[in-house]
Amino acid sequence: QRGLPRVYIACNSGARVGLVDEIIPKLQVQWKDASDPSKGFDFLYLTEADYQSLPSGAVIATLVPEVGYALEAVVGLGCRSIDGGIGVENLQGSGSIAGETSRAYNDIFTLSYVTGRSVGIGAYLNRLGQRVIQSVDGPLVLTGYGALNKLLGKSVYFSQDQLGGPQIMVPNGITHQLVQNDQEGAEAILKWLSFVPRDTWSLPQSISSTDPLDRSVEFRPTKQPYDPRHMLAGTTTGNGKWLSGFFDRGSFVEYMAGWGRSVVVGRARLGGIPMGVIAVETRNVERRIPADPGNPESREIVEPQAGQVWFPDSAYKTATAIRDFNVGENLPLMIFANWRGFSGGTRDMYGEVLKFGAQIVDALVDYKQPVFIYIPPEGELRGGSWVVVDPAINPDVMEMYADQDSRGGILEPAGVVEVKFRAAQRRELMHRLDEQLQQLDEQMKTSPSEEVQQEIQAREEMLQPLYTQVACEFADLHDRAGRMKAVGAIKESLEWHSSREFFYWRLRRSLLEKGLIRDLRAADSAMNQPVAMATVQAWLKEDAGGSCSDRRAVELLQAMSAKEKVRSVHAKAVKRQFHEVCDELVRSGQLGSLGRCFFRCLVPNRADCAVPPLREETPAPRVTPAPLPGLLGKVQVEKKPA
Repeated sequence: QRGLPRVYIACNSGARVGLVDEIIPKLQVQWKDASDPSKGFDFLYLTEADYQSLPSGAVIATLVPEVGYALEAVVGLGCRSIDGGIGVENLQGSGSIAGETSRAYNDIFTLSYVTGRSVGIGAYLNRLGQRVIQSVDGPLVLTGYGALNKLLGKSVYFSQDQLGGPQIMVPNGITHQLVQNDQEGAEAILKWLSFVPRDTWSLPQSISSTDPLDRSVEFRPTKQPYDPRHMLAGTTTGNGKWLSGFFDRGSFVEYMAGWGRSVVVGRARLGGIPMGVIAVETRNVERRIPADPGNPESREIVEPQAGQVWFPDSAYKTATAIRDFNVGENLPLMIFANWRGFSGGTRDMYGEVLKFGAQIVDALVDYKQPVFIYIPPEGELRGGSWVVVDPAINPDVMEMYADQDSRGGILEPAGVVEVKFRAAQRRELMHRLDEQLQQLDEQMKTSPSEEVQQEIQAREEMLQPLYTQVACEFADLHDRAGRMKAVGAIKESLEWHSSREFFYWRLRRSLLEKGLIRDLRAADSAMNQPVAMATVQAWLKEDAGGSCSDRRAVELLQAMSAKEKVRSVHAKAVKRQFHEVCDELVRSGQLGSLGRCFFRCLVPNRADCAVPPLREETPAPRVTPAPLPGLLGKVQVEKKPA
């Protein structure tokens, strides 16, 4: 109800299990052969005296003459040992907690800290809250290792860590952050809370930044593989020089680092404003699947993963991060898009890369805060990876930008050349541009010979690699930022060194406009998103005397008497609704001339929704049912006699 963040400190042994202790001393066994217990027994029973001594409802039993009461079920009603539950009633309570936790994730910010062993439903609750911080000595398990050993009939597992320790839960994405002790855990909780709003309806709290807004971004991405964390947070060179990154110094915190390692996700601040961050690993990484001690034939599997490619785990990680940023955290999102595409091999298609890629779109469709997609320097965004982050998915909040040295297209230039600038076309280009080939072509016209033909072929073979490069360069010219902007695929092309300042003011403007649009739509329920946005832009244009920069727009929005403008919109909306009620009453015949005059006097001068003049109502045409009225649902209008 209050929308406050919810932090769950987890350390439990699962649902409580027990027996009705009061019955154990009274328990009797009906053996098949009392002299030979190895033959087994028929049933358990209570003597009549013991049965009568128990509270009503303690057991369900059937009277067996000359024996006693054969037990059909032990209930325990009225017995002290069942206080707090001993069986399925605890599972009912666990189900209730599970449902509440799942619903809480969709309503508020939820975070779990696993400080100790968490078993069964306790483990599920952490996952249902989605965001998990795990202590190194806090395993998450469904069944204890002792029970599994009994099931397998041999000692296979020797600790809970083998089942749900950090080496399992970090690589599979359950654990978002790993800490060494409770002090680090408390610090991690507070750090995470610093990025989220005070309640589910607010935006995250901005703080004053000591990192200058207008400073240059000194670390520059290269064509060679690099650590994307340096681009986000900055780094120190080998000689001790600090190269600043995109976000405020010291503000970037990475989460889910051990899972889906071809994508980097985290939270950071831009000019003191909290943001969700998604970047791309450009280096090759490995995915390790551990061997199962329960299966002697299993072996550890190591799968190499190329940089700049979405694999099933990294695509799922991306969708999960977007959903977490949006639900409960209300974070603006910055995506540094540098993907060549999705991995579409047999194993990855079987691993549901298609499903997880679609989940990225689903998460962006539901996003409520500003989303900026930026193709960084020397980066590229191609094919399906462009499609799943294109602003057309959610144009109300998404904007795409590209660095002047970035690329975007369907295929890479070499692939385009193979299908659209084939060898025959490249030979035509050679013969048109190469003087030696032109001379040989003239000789073939005047005095054709086998020797001249061989010289032409040799020249073509020598020029083929060079003209392949020319063709690739020509194809590459179609992928530049200039064309992206010209065709409307991106909003603007940027320079990396000044991108930090640009996005700060763009973000400030977007947040202020979004807040004003929200107030406008609350003031007038009939106003949709485009109309509200157009209204805000018209106000800005009026105050600025024309178009203005993001920084100027922020200054105007902060100085604008927004409350008065919103009240004016609300007053007009109420007036319009008042007249709509009047119109409806007139049409239905419930408001006569006197009442209509009263309405017009009470709310005069309606320009946009005038009350129609009073006139005699034309009777509606009579209708008769069609031959099959409930099946076809048609009616026939009765014709007037000639």
